[in-house]
Amino acid sequence: MKILVTPSILSADFGKMQSEVDSVASADWIQLDVMDGHFVPNLSFGAPVAKWIKTDLQLDAHLMVSNPADRIEEFLTIGTKHITFHAETVKDTKSRRALIEAIKKRGATAGIALNPDTPVSEIDDVIEEVDLVLIMSVHPGFAGQSFIPSVLDKVRELRKSHPDLMIQIDGGIDAQTAKDAREAGANNLVAASAIFGASDRATAIREIRGN
Repeated sequence: MKILVTPSILSADFGKMQSEVDSVASADWIQLDVMDGHFVPNLSFGAPVAKWIKTDLQLDAHLMVSNPADRIEEFLTIGTKHITFHAETVKDTKSRRALIEAIKKRGATAGIALNPDTPVSEIDDVIEEVDLVLIMSVHPGFAGQSFIPSVLDKVRELRKSHPDLMIQIDGGIDAQTAKDAREAGANNLVAASAIFGASDRATAIREIRGN
């Protein structure tokens, strides 16, 4: 199983964003952590900022927002390849399917995220329709939190029932927790401070990937 590493620019230096992105060129995707100050207590950037990023890496928008349906167009317009919304913000099956269809219709992949306290059964209605499931291993909103080991049970559950699924994990990922996540079955590892806080970012990416 190929392991992808996705640096989250939440921990990058926004004053020199392009050079920060250039420094993680050996990664696979770049994650845009989009926060609205409502669904999560923090506030981050939107597509007007992200559109200036120049990279060959695929952009991955993690929408930690209360109204993802109102935000997907701005990210699709700038060429975002992967868009993930939270199960906790879109609760009914009809709305979830409409959002997934809207994302896929524009050529992006659609993902659904689960907070640490949300069970896998919460997404049984759309698990066959999404391209990716994001397991949050911290409570969303802030970088630098400690990894919650119990979420690995959800990764194992998903991997057992869906052997070909892209399972992304985000929160407190470093060389050690990445190893635990890979062994549980995650194949897309999001890291923020463990990469952007490292002096040798290529090495940090290799360690998270496990090679």
